[in-house]
Amino acid sequence: MPFGTVLAIGLLLVASVAADIDFVYHNYTELTRVLTETALQCPEIMQVYTVGQSVQGRELWVMEISDNLGDHEPGEPEFKYVGNMHGNEVVGREILVYLVQYICDQYSAGDSRIRSLVHETRIHIMPSMNPDGFEFAEAYTPPSSPNQTDWSYLAGRYSFFDNGERYDGFNGTDLNRNFPDLNSVVYRYENTSGPNHHLSVPDDFWTGKSPAPETLRVMDWILRYPFVLSANLHGGELVSNYPYDLSRTYPANPDAYTMCPDDEVFRELAKAYSLPHGTMAKCGVTQPCDTDDFACRDGITNGADWYSVTGGMQDFNYLASNCFEITLELSCNKFPPESELMQFWEDNREALLQFMEKVHSGIKGFVRDANNNGIADAVISVRGINHDVTTARDGDYWRLLVPGTYRVTASWGGWSQEKTCTAANRAGRCDFVLGAPPTRPPGTSNGNSGRALVWSFVLAAAVLVFS
Repeated sequence: MPFGTVLAIGLLLVASVAADIDFVYHNYTELTRVLTETALQCPEIMQVYTVGQSVQGRELWVMEISDNLGDHEPGEPEFKYVGNMHGNEVVGREILVYLVQYICDQYSAGDSRIRSLVHETRIHIMPSMNPDGFEFAEAYTPPSSPNQTDWSYLAGRYSFFDNGERYDGFNGTDLNRNFPDLNSVVYRYENTSGPNHHLSVPDDFWTGKSPAPETLRVMDWILRYPFVLSANLHGGELVSNYPYDLSRTYPANPDAYTMCPDDEVFRELAKAYSLPHGTMAKCGVTQPCDTDDFACRDGITNGADWYSVTGGMQDFNYLASNCFEITLELSCNKFPPESELMQFWEDNREALLQFMEKVHSGIKGFVRDANNNGIADAVISVRGINHDVTTARDGDYWRLLVPGTYRVTASWGGWSQEKTCTAANRAGRCDFVLGAPPTRPPGTSNGNSGRALVWSFVLAAAVLVFS
């Protein structure tokens, strides 16, 4: 079973679940109910678990969707969506609830596309990373007098936590500025031939301003699972945003296009969402939310070229794990009227599916020893791209790439092998054999990654200290 508490769906009395999606906002109680009911409707492919609790004690629910619930299936990539990181940016939260219902309904109806996606991918969907903020934002009533300030744009945005103190919905911690700043670390390493992947968290992250409980739980989640691809759903603009989010010349020049080593890959990933979206890339049709006409730029932007973010979740995924994440801004209005939710679902449905399917692009394979044992934590390097990934516990790996031919090296414990591998929209297979060592090098795990195990101890201790 996944780590954390699996939601006891059997405790709730559910007679039946309607196939039709109810296009309404769901508070925490309703969100819990809908996820529970949907898991009960499709128990063979769905179960709900939590990665932990928010400041106010609400569970950070995740819907797992897989034909092999509760465990990583060797050779199968893992994908995640995260919504509602800012509590008052709500469209992403709701369309993820609808997506869960849609997958259940279509799988049950025998839809071949959905069945293939579920059978070949382990999917994790977290509708709300900031459930406390949503409750505050939904309850907020704008002032009726023009002489009073309307705080709708801010109400519920933050976690109810700031450096150990509990705050109201107008103050606290911005969760998307609360992750370790690994950009500054990797920028230094670029000039000193330092590591280019799975970077360690700087000491000042732990000794400076305390991280929020939600941040710590999601960090642990990211590092426990072999996620390959992810998107983080926001609101307030309409654009698909990709790394890096922090300018190399920040703060002197904060708004400058800042390429990561996988810039070409990320541009394609961003367009995999923006182009099939109903309005995001419709140049001349979609009106800009503000001054940036992103629709006439394929609906995508480099994060730092738009504005710099320190401590963002998107770049943390890329620099601390194997996961490639983009940030999706889905609505000009952060909290639009409920009557518009159906149209938001229609605009996003195909994009949500096509982006999920991109987890199967590039190359994939296994790294084994001569005795056919999978090797965990082997490093996969692609010539010309200064960013590596590592194998999961069974020796399986996935490397997102644009179609083409690449020289790829697998290395571990003093052994290495280089091969020519062909990447495609449907991942090309590229396996490696690295010899038959009598014992594994110190620190290498037969099961889950040793690196993830160390992280889990560190973060578990941090949760106790900072909660």
